[in-house]
Amino acid sequence: MNTKKFDWKYFIRHIAIIAVPVAMQNLLTTTGSMVDTMMLASLGEQTVGAVGLCAQFSSLMFSGYWGFVGGGMLFFAQYWGAKNHDGITRSFGLTLSFMMTVGILFSFLALLAPGFIMNIYTDKPEIQQIGISYLRIVGFAYVLQVLAMAISALLRSIEQVKIPLYGGMASVFANCLFNYLLIFGKFGFPRMGVKGAALGTVLAGIVNLLVLLIFILKNKIPYVLEFSKHFRWNREFIRQYLQKCFPILCNEIMIGVGNMMINIVLGHQSEKAIAAVAVFRTLEGLVIAFFSGFSNAATVLVGKEVGAGNHEVAFQRARRLVYLCSGLIGTACLLLFVVHNPLLHAMGLRGESYRIGTGMLIIYSIAALIRMGNWVQNDTYRSAGDAAFGSIMEITFMYLMVLPCVYAANYAFHLPFLMVFALCYVDEPVRYVIMQRHMYSGKWVKPVSDEGIKTIEAFRRKHGIESK
Repeated sequence: MNTKKFDWKYFIRHIAIIAVPVAMQNLLTTTGSMVDTMMLASLGEQTVGAVGLCAQFSSLMFSGYWGFVGGGMLFFAQYWGAKNHDGITRSFGLTLSFMMTVGILFSFLALLAPGFIMNIYTDKPEIQQIGISYLRIVGFAYVLQVLAMAISALLRSIEQVKIPLYGGMASVFANCLFNYLLIFGKFGFPRMGVKGAALGTVLAGIVNLLVLLIFILKNKIPYVLEFSKHFRWNREFIRQYLQKCFPILCNEIMIGVGNMMINIVLGHQSEKAIAAVAVFRTLEGLVIAFFSGFSNAATVLVGKEVGAGNHEVAFQRARRLVYLCSGLIGTACLLLFVVHNPLLHAMGLRGESYRIGTGMLIIYSIAALIRMGNWVQNDTYRSAGDAAFGSIMEITFMYLMVLPCVYAANYAFHLPFLMVFALCYVDEPVRYVIMQRHMYSGKWVKPVSDEGIKTIEAFRRKHGIESK
């Protein structure tokens, strides 16, 4: 029996080292989105709602490539723990190739078929026209954002978390500056309205990418710019990579489509509700900003030890990460609710839209405690090599529980909007119980590195796990 005490000091310190910069970067990004919404609020609730729906299309793109980010980080973190330089470089090249394919596809859709996209998300002609003008410009930003995300995922996995933070800071500052200049036509720039917000997003994407590359060159970090090594794949490596990515990819695409179907329901409500949803999604980003730091910490701190063959350490870390995450998310939700009144008003919500926005925040603050616990457990399993379990759970409950409940509540029973919204989270408590049972079983530790494979049998024997 292993009687060695858990090293809380090391654990907390390294969570802070990884999680705080990531959380700060995402918090800055969300703050930038809030500032954008405040600027757009002066153009009316229809503009806020239209840009919010365009953001949902961006989220669908995120779902399309995030499976490769999750799979890539699994390999990056485990090869980092095993000190396998070539493995990291090859994994990055393969991850980047798949991600850019998705980014290019969505860019073409935004640039060439914006009307088709907006018609899916809403039946309000005025909102559709605003969204079309926005997509025709912001589509150029998608490829830039995907490239920056791939680089950032690699840097975080090898514990270079400050560089993505610097890129994020520069991007947010640039986005706020360009939006101010271009939306309102300040200092001789043309007054472009919502088109100015889209152009500001494109320019901010360029700034983010430039900052990342400057620091990579300055610090002489390998992997990213080793182009000749990015494509040294063989059939076995691609098979192993896709085998790990496939469940994550299916998860993200299926959940992305499911969320799109939910957003279609939300996008066919009143204009007041559409504006409230757009503002809510921005504020939801504040909570996710805190969570994302833990998600990356779980991926690196657990995946690194699995890759190095220290499976018991990874197991003990994973269990504690879930509860620390829930505590932090509870604190973030409480703080958000305390300041929600001035925030909602500053972002243009009044009267009925304000009431709806407040109700959504109350519902989400309760659901997020469990939702983020499920999320961090899923990310932990993925980093340890078990990409399938959490994905199967999430897809199953989305299509057999969440979507039927939301559609029945809206179209069959015509329930109030907030009750329909609350049913978006109806599956979370059930999944949490199942995910916890899997966490304590230890069956999710599935190494891909040689060092991890050498010691896995001893770990399985200790926890009574049958070998395959």
